[in-house]
Amino acid sequence: MEHLNVADWLVITVYLAGIIALGVWFGKDQRNTRDYFLGSRNVSWWAIGFSIVATETSALTVIGVPGLAFGGDLGFLQMIVGYVLARIILAAVLVPHYFKGEIYSPYQLLADRFGPSARRTAGGFFLLSETLAAGVRVYVVAIPLQLMLGIPVLPAILLFVGLSLIYTYVGGVKAVIWTDAVQFVLFLAGGLYTLWYLPTLLDGGWQGVWRTAGEAGKLEWFNPAFTLGAPYTIWMGLIGGTVMVLSSHGAEQLIVQRVLACKTVRDGRRALILSAALIFPMFLIFLLVGAFLWVYYQAQPMAIPLPEAQPGIQANDFVYPIFMLTEVPQVLRGFLIVALLAAAMSSVSSALSALASVSTMDFLKVAWPRRSEAVYLKWSKLSTLFWAGLLILVGYLSRQVALVLDAAFSLRGLTSGALLGAVIMAVFLPRGSPRPIVIGMLSALAVMLVIKTQTAVFWPWYTLIGTTVCLGVTLALRQWETASRAAA
Repeated sequence: MEHLNVADWLVITVYLAGIIALGVWFGKDQRNTRDYFLGSRNVSWWAIGFSIVATETSALTVIGVPGLAFGGDLGFLQMIVGYVLARIILAAVLVPHYFKGEIYSPYQLLADRFGPSARRTAGGFFLLSETLAAGVRVYVVAIPLQLMLGIPVLPAILLFVGLSLIYTYVGGVKAVIWTDAVQFVLFLAGGLYTLWYLPTLLDGGWQGVWRTAGEAGKLEWFNPAFTLGAPYTIWMGLIGGTVMVLSSHGAEQLIVQRVLACKTVRDGRRALILSAALIFPMFLIFLLVGAFLWVYYQAQPMAIPLPEAQPGIQANDFVYPIFMLTEVPQVLRGFLIVALLAAAMSSVSSALSALASVSTMDFLKVAWPRRSEAVYLKWSKLSTLFWAGLLILVGYLSRQVALVLDAAFSLRGLTSGALLGAVIMAVFLPRGSPRPIVIGMLSALAVMLVIKTQTAVFWPWYTLIGTTVCLGVTLALRQWETASRAAA
């Protein structure tokens, strides 16, 4: 609190009021679930492209990616190669399947092929993993916000979850997409400003910072080795990163919901390709920020000592927030904090909309068919409130329950392979009974639990392994069922 003055607080307050007003205005006409969860399918594709990048870029990414480069180098860029490649594959192969009928989530594809139990299993996997992952992100992001705003963790959690809830509850996915688009511009501008500002503080300017970072190995990014463990390698990016994003952007509602809000197949492809064009330079900017921060803090001590690492957040993750608080001029300091808040609110509002969509359309509407749209819309908004409360609870419990933290950070990787395998089979396999695919998904989760707890396999490989297990078990069981019917 002592590092923020009246001008900084004014910038923060104006941003918060403005983003809520913008969200409410964009989403003011919500008459049915199509409006609430698909944005009436009349949202501009470029806004959806911005929203995709904002959704996958939490505040932890904004501070954690510079932390990676501060403590290491630019090696994480190898993962982004796969992130780009996966979007191109999805745009070419999977997007057309999203527009065959009125689809609210990718799990509807499973119901059409394998029946409601397969749909419920996939939807349940998503709800569980996203609730834990998003809830813990809420807690972890509250830690640097606590440092920067000078408030306890719980008020920090209530602040950005509550504010995100307001426009998500009122405006649904349309409000989320448009506020995401604005928030993406804000945190990207914050990264660009930092990248420009840092060299001005040091002798030698840009060339001096670049030379020092290069001599220290901070600009190294390519590792041609093949390994299943750390550190990052180009093969992890090309193979593991590609498969991981095929799941996150093709089989998980958090991102797929944005593509479903596009008007046409062409717009859906445009949005994904735009996000592919944006994601590499965005990560490069924040990695370079981390490398430049390392150069800066070789020349002088930090004004605030680095806090100790906590579950889910490394000590180096505090470097960028400390720089914002202590080295950036007033007013501009407020804008950088706004950029961090923008990333935090974007990830929360996206999670709320996706969770409410799956719980309403994949569970409630299936259990309660033939109700009026007014009833479904009412339950959609109530479910948004429910998930906001649950995210706050998970975030708060994460302060003391290490098991929650461990489960949240691993569960997304543990379930992503099962979800991708299920969607692949829903698209490419003929109709069949639900039992093989349900057993295949559960088998993938079981195998990944063993790999997570008993091996040193690095997380970029999790989705590939889980997908392989899910596909292998499902195909074997389908073959066995076919043979059994033929023998009978």
